[in-house]
Amino acid sequence: MKSVRMTARRSLAYLGGLSLGLFVINACGGNPDDPKEIAEDQNEERFDDRKSEKDANFLVEAAAINLEEIKLGELAQQKGMMDDTKALGKMMVKEHTAALKDLKKLADSKSITIPEVLTEDGQDAYDDLNEEKGMKFDEEYASMMVRGHKSAIRKFENASSNAEDPDIRNWATSMLPSLRAHLENSNICKDKAKEMK
Repeated sequence: MKSVRMTARRSLAYLGGLSLGLFVINACGGNPDDPKEIAEDQNEERFDDRKSEKDANFLVEAAAINLEEIKLGELAQQKGMMDDTKALGKMMVKEHTAALKDLKKLADSKSITIPEVLTEDGQDAYDDLNEEKGMKFDEEYASMMVRGHKSAIRKFENASSNAEDPDIRNWATSMLPSLRAHLENSNICKDKAKEMK
């Protein structure tokens, strides 16, 4: 009888903890289905030390960036009005696919989980862009590429200086020339789209 009461208490405590956990997730606005959050949670469980977790979070963020650039680039090739927009989209797909492939190898070698499908934020960006039509699409796509690459360059510069793991630091450094070239091409495309309006 005592063991039945103990089991019942444990079950209630577990359910209470589960409810609290779900409340915290909902209250903080977290989405347990977001591939980015799933990867971050798995890495948090795997790495005890804060610096290793920070490196893992950078790779998660880098994967999310690459996945988003690939999907948006595919959309630009379909809906772009200007040849420049289509060419920019094609370049983004090709180069971010190669970067993602290298990133997967690096993450696997470090036992770091990264998202393999578009994240919630990436899907929102895709949906927003997909609503645009005509030259407004081209201008918005190029603007997104400018904003996205400025942000990515800041993150990669930070990792190239501050990542704990030397392989992650070197990979971040090696990606910077491409990201800067992408930013330059995106600015050119944005200026042309504005002229065509």
